[in-house]
Amino acid sequence: MIEKIKKMLGIGPKVDLGTVIANGGVIIDVRTTGEYAGGHVKGSLNIPLASLNSQMSRLKKDKAIITCCASGMRSGSARSILQSNGFKEVYNGGSWYNLKKFER
Repeated sequence: MIEKIKKMLGIGPKVDLGTVIANGGVIIDVRTTGEYAGGHVKGSLNIPLASLNSQMSRLKKDKAIITCCASGMRSGSARSILQSNGFKEVYNGGSWYNLKKFER
């Protein structure tokens, strides 16, 4: 039961996000366009959480996806939405600022 709850929340074994990105993973920043304009990870796509359902066709289901936002809350929601729509390899990267160290 605890493992199921951890999986739902995106808590579990640590994944090396740098390796995921180096292997072609896509960073999706789900903050608003205004927040994104104020700073973001170079090479990331801005798809605000409110638009995710209507813009999912921009994403490939066979690519690893890392979601990010300001704190990790919206990116966690985005991860759940993507997984419920058939995306298999989706990671909550948390704050966009923490992902800057992996910029391409």
